[in-house]
Amino acid sequence: MNRGVWLMCSLALLAVLAVVRESNAAGVPPVFVLRIDGAIGPATAEHVARSLERAAREHAQLVVLEMDTPGGLDTAMRSIIKNILASPTPVVGFVSPQGARAASAGTYILYATHIAAMAPATNLGAATPIAIGLPMPGPGAQPAGRPDSAASGSEVSQDTLTAKRVNDAAAYIRSLAQLRGRDVAWAERAVRESVSLAASDALSRGVIDLIAVDLNDLMRKLDGRVLTLGNSRVDSMKLATAQAVVVRLEPDWRGRLLAVVSEPSLVLMLMMIGVYGLLFEFVNPGFLAPGVIGGVCLLLAMWGLQMLPINYAGLGLILLGIAFFVAEVFVPSHGALGIGGVAAFGFGALLLIDSDSPGFGIPLSLIGIVTLVSAAFVIGVAGMAAKARRRPVVSGAPRMIGASGEVIEFGGGEGWAAVDGERWKVRAEQPLRPGQRVRVTRVDGLTLDVSPAAEAPPTQGVPR
Repeated sequence: MNRGVWLMCSLALLAVLAVVRESNAAGVPPVFVLRIDGAIGPATAEHVARSLERAAREHAQLVVLEMDTPGGLDTAMRSIIKNILASPTPVVGFVSPQGARAASAGTYILYATHIAAMAPATNLGAATPIAIGLPMPGPGAQPAGRPDSAASGSEVSQDTLTAKRVNDAAAYIRSLAQLRGRDVAWAERAVRESVSLAASDALSRGVIDLIAVDLNDLMRKLDGRVLTLGNSRVDSMKLATAQAVVVRLEPDWRGRLLAVVSEPSLVLMLMMIGVYGLLFEFVNPGFLAPGVIGGVCLLLAMWGLQMLPINYAGLGLILLGIAFFVAEVFVPSHGALGIGGVAAFGFGALLLIDSDSPGFGIPLSLIGIVTLVSAAFVIGVAGMAAKARRRPVVSGAPRMIGASGEVIEFGGGEGWAAVDGERWKVRAEQPLRPGQRVRVTRVDGLTLDVSPAAEAPPTQGVPR
């Protein structure tokens, strides 16, 4: 009886505490948390934009970007930074969990956030921009400007383009550091020298604002902090994150589909499946399924391509290779068109993505596999065509010449005869009688020139 009373009192007390906690938290705006995991691309930029719009619409007090990224596309990174700078809701960049990194594009985003935080055993940096065909100069490389006597025109052009990229990126991250009051000198070194920094060193140098073990620790350390949103005290706010409700924002189905379809390797595979499906449907009309699957895959591949930094020379080579494959099927060329198609497709796949950012290149192993599959397809088609040409003729006009038949009826130089089990109109220069055996000497449209079998000429005529 006493134990029952104590149990009822305990449950009532817990209910009262829960109600009090909810009432206290009811007036505290929520904190939105979204995660950037992996390479930064168009899908990531769209997810961040949608989340910041929702945070502003629902009056969230804070948005936390949990990051673990090796970098990504420059266009996607700049889109995210623009949304952060334009957001009325303050944004916290948090490199988490322990062991994560915010390299390359992640460093720029971390510098753009209102508060930068890192978990222990994390790092940031290595923010030098890179691109295919533009090798970055080494430590002893001559700066762009006046080349030495051994430098070619192309090397001078590459040095100039590299210097433009690096100077633009350095100015960009320097402006972000000045806006947020962070270490400008180290930010520029991260771009020009690709240096990296551990969490504790970043805190001591003023690159980040605090270190937190996890999200709960981050909420405790942010509680009570006064955050300046603009250039005056009027645009400041005091954070109350200890009792705030944390809402995690996950990508919707469209965002997840966008992330999958914008994968360069999958785009290449979808393109090949689409082309082979349509090709099979054209060669064997009526199957429907290959055509439907091929059309859908090709449209998805085009959707993915329009979101990626495409090298149009590479795309043109891929399309040229596919055209050669199709031509080899319909116009056998002893493998010449097929070999040209394999070479064009392989080089095109190597050049397709105009970026060397982590996570956005097509693996060489995949390019090799797809090229070998295409080569096997072409070799198989060319081999079947060669075998078909070596086979004896089994139908058509050449097969009819020399065939024997039996006269059904004849009169006036024309009549009918059964040849190879079919009824044919025949004509002859001499009279024939029903039942007489004849041999075909020439094919003229749907009429056969015949002669008696015993008098058939030894040479065969040529159809006209």
